[in-house]
Amino acid sequence: MNMESLFSAALGINPPWFVKSITFDPKVKRLDLEIDFVKGSRFTVKEDGGVDQHPVHDTQEKEWRHLNFFEHECYLRARVPRVTLPDGSIRLIQPPWSGLQNGFTLLFEALILQLAKHMPVHQVAALVHSSDHKIWSILDKYVERARGNDDYSQVTQIGVDETSIAKGHDYVSLFVDLAKRKTIFVAEGKSSSTVSAFKEDFEAHSGKADAITDVSCDMSPAFIKGVRDNLPEAKITFDKFHILKLINEAVDQVRRAESRFNPLLRGMRFIFLKNDTHLTQTQRDQKEALVLSELNLKSVEALNLRETFQQIYYATTEEQFESLLNQWHEWAISSTLEPMVKVAATIKKHWDGIVQWKKSQINNGILEGLNSVVQAAKRKARGYKVKHFKTIVYLITAGLDFNKLNPACLPT
Repeated sequence: MNMESLFSAALGINPPWFVKSITFDPKVKRLDLEIDFVKGSRFTVKEDGGVDQHPVHDTQEKEWRHLNFFEHECYLRARVPRVTLPDGSIRLIQPPWSGLQNGFTLLFEALILQLAKHMPVHQVAALVHSSDHKIWSILDKYVERARGNDDYSQVTQIGVDETSIAKGHDYVSLFVDLAKRKTIFVAEGKSSSTVSAFKEDFEAHSGKADAITDVSCDMSPAFIKGVRDNLPEAKITFDKFHILKLINEAVDQVRRAESRFNPLLRGMRFIFLKNDTHLTQTQRDQKEALVLSELNLKSVEALNLRETFQQIYYATTEEQFESLLNQWHEWAISSTLEPMVKVAATIKKHWDGIVQWKKSQINNGILEGLNSVVQAAKRKARGYKVKHFKTIVYLITAGLDFNKLNPACLPT
């Protein structure tokens, strides 16, 4: 087997295409493969009426960046045929190795997609000796087309949460399919209009707004309004992680206020905010000493309120859940701890959505789990447009099937 045939086999190039010549420049570490097609070949064009083969009208010279051969950059060059269709129009043939982005092969693009899931784009660009702009162009195009193939007709439960994309007040809102645990939409901002934008995109992907039965979100008035205006059949479940965050903040406010007069509480922040399972043995001992002391600490009462609230979620029935929640509310509202009283009032205001959790059993835990991934996305897209941040979030959290676009990508 000669070198041309060897490279044809290695690249998966099949008739009528073949490797015509190979040029290697050791000074610049570059390998160029010239590809041609057999004279007299006819090429297939898919049209509405079916598939037919057509004669070559003329050719155009094209070049594609391919995967490196060891440390050598590899480029494919070919004269690409244009064929004459029955209606007299001229169509440029796409060679089987040609990627979605002009000037790259499918295998090269598959590598870029994989690398971009694990490292910042500027590092990917440096690794493959390309520009950030070209890498972003590949990623944007694949994500856009893969999302175009997504079908949301079976989605009935979603989670919604916002996250900052930069220092300041730049936010995006993530909409997650709770059943499949993947992001299905990213909207700029965190207003009620983000839910309107979600609805429009959702219905463009065969989803039905009135098929959404449950939405898990925080107590943001904007999200509440957006859901009520756009998802008429959805019942809101207020995310328990968000509620616990509010209670934790209240506990910390009590501790900080009391520590001004009681030095024993200084440096104890994590003891009051962490669950027992996350404390070190030393921290457990310190906590036990405070709880068993006869100091009548307000911080300990706030801690007891926090821990008792967490136990409510272990209730076995809806009736028990609401009964325990009522008891907790009476305790908190009658306490002398102003931060806890405020949280209790907030819970009372959003009572139905909190009780709904026992019925829906949904929460934004998946969004919390994705948070570290989203933070990594910030680093990958740092310094670039919101569009690129959204692209990275979709790339690493949306479970997109790129295999339909590029057989070199692993199927999801």
